[in-house]
Amino acid sequence: MENPLLLFPQLNISASKDKPYNKVMKSAIKEEPHKASKPGAKQKRNRLSLLLQKPEFHESDHLGKPGNLTKAASVSPEEAVKWGESFDKLLSEKAGLDAFTKFLKTEFSEENIEFWIACEDYKKSKSAHELLPKAKAIFETFIQKDAPKEVNLDFHTKEAISQSMGQPLRSTFDAAQSTVYRLMEQDSYPRFLCSAAYRGLLQGRPAARAPLRRRSRSFTVSDFKGVRPDLTVW
Repeated sequence: MENPLLLFPQLNISASKDKPYNKVMKSAIKEEPHKASKPGAKQKRNRLSLLLQKPEFHESDHLGKPGNLTKAASVSPEEAVKWGESFDKLLSEKAGLDAFTKFLKTEFSEENIEFWIACEDYKKSKSAHELLPKAKAIFETFIQKDAPKEVNLDFHTKEAISQSMGQPLRSTFDAAQSTVYRLMEQDSYPRFLCSAAYRGLLQGRPAARAPLRRRSRSFTVSDFKGVRPDLTVW
């Protein structure tokens, strides 16, 4: 049998005298595999490369790409002023709708405007044959419980929509769309008008990247009854 001190150089005579032989050997055996398992620099680089390819590392990339809030820099101050006159005027212009949609993305509430746009497209269906697949897609995406982009609606509105899914009408989502519209008008729209991006457009400056805002909670229409939002633009 070879001398254990030759196999494990870190053992010294003093250590073997102070500790029982079995304990010293177990300690040394544990240390050796640990050292051998440490990844080298090349392995670390490979792991980092794979990690950076994961989708979650690019979730916020859309904020800096052309066509997002920075695209609104081509909007004139005169056009931006009109957006502050009413929520209808903001949504009626493509540039305004685009800027507001990107703003909602920074607040993680873009499902509201996406639902409103889907309802607008749904009402433009040319035949009853088109209504069923569109209605089903809207219901599964925005209405049903635990939908991937579920909007905040009361139980009765959701139930009425659910019961009409067998034979949907052009008016099936009207009540829900009106509710979501009011929520955006009374909650998100005033914040958009006070945002740095919108104020920059009024002054003819390129829109800066808006910071991501965490959603605190979902609002309901009752939260805003009797409250007139302050739409003053500074």
